[in-house]
Amino acid sequence: MDSLIDLERENAVLRAYVAELEERLKLLERLADSDTLTPLPNRRFFMRAVERAVAQRARHGTPAALLFLDVDRLKEINDANGHSVGDEALVHTAWVLREKVRTGDVVARIGGDEFGVLLDYTDEAAAAEKAAALCAAIAERPLHGRIGISCSIGIAALQPDDTPEAALARADAAMYKSKRRG
Repeated sequence: MDSLIDLERENAVLRAYVAELEERLKLLERLADSDTLTPLPNRRFFMRAVERAVAQRARHGTPAALLFLDVDRLKEINDANGHSVGDEALVHTAWVLREKVRTGDVVARIGGDEFGVLLDYTDEAAAAEKAAALCAAIAERPLHGRIGISCSIGIAALQPDDTPEAALARADAAMYKSKRRG
């Protein structure tokens, strides 16, 4: 009888340990998919979301578009105000982006001063309207009421034969065209 009680205690201890490990694993997964500065997902998470959208596009013809956004003149903001203010500019931009897209859309920081937005069920014309609205919203909200932030955005509508990398490369190239046009 004592050995049965001992086994039940050991099982309870092991169940508690497994539950703790599962919680730690969930935390590690969240950290692996999160940007360390902004409250957004990171590139790794974003690319998985794009993979799903590409598969949906190929399988069902579901429209989607990528926006590739670059914060203009971040180096100048850093040089004039310090890197902490540059970081605040990125967090501020992230906040505006997240606020101005639909709940199901994915906004992620994909590197440095670059953000990606995945707009599900969106064609290229609607994506262009959303890109213009996002640029306007960012410009309308200066950081600390005095530091203007602007952005350049490239758009790529997903194609039936796309890969996530090809779609992102098109959006990136379109962003550089946008940046050159001012």
